[in-house]
Amino acid sequence: MLTFEKLTHNNIDTIVAMMQDFYAIDGYDIDPVVSRENFEIFLKDKNLGQSWLIKENDLVLGYIIVVYFFSFEFKGRVALLDELYISADARGKGLGKKAVQFIKEYVQEVGCKLVLLEVEPHNLPAQKLYENQGFDFHPRNIMRYSIKNN
Repeated sequence: MLTFEKLTHNNIDTIVAMMQDFYAIDGYDIDPVVSRENFEIFLKDKNLGQSWLIKENDLVLGYIIVVYFFSFEFKGRVALLDELYISADARGKGLGKKAVQFIKEYVQEVGCKLVLLEVEPHNLPAQKLYENQGFDFHPRNIMRYSIKNN
């Protein structure tokens, strides 16, 4: 049976290990120490968001991280599907679809007006999954400014 188990302090190491696998797919940098510290902060403040392990019985198959922000343009609280990861051996079995349906229901329950997400241009299976779940591409490009630590 598929379940979505809220992340606790006891399974931070499990999710950080999966994050390392996820980030490696596209060659993203990850500092496991910083990720663990960030999860400690994240778990203390429910206003920041929520995270779950995707499990089938006792087997962890992936994870979800949703974060919140407020937008006047989007008329209130917005959810950002920050990360959705399904382990390689669990992909292609409908778990992503179930995870996205779970997220859509959850964010509606907590009063979000919109769900945003990022998807890599080369990740066509993920794009198809999200489009089949009612997502579409926003007409604007995302820009960023990185704060450098001194």
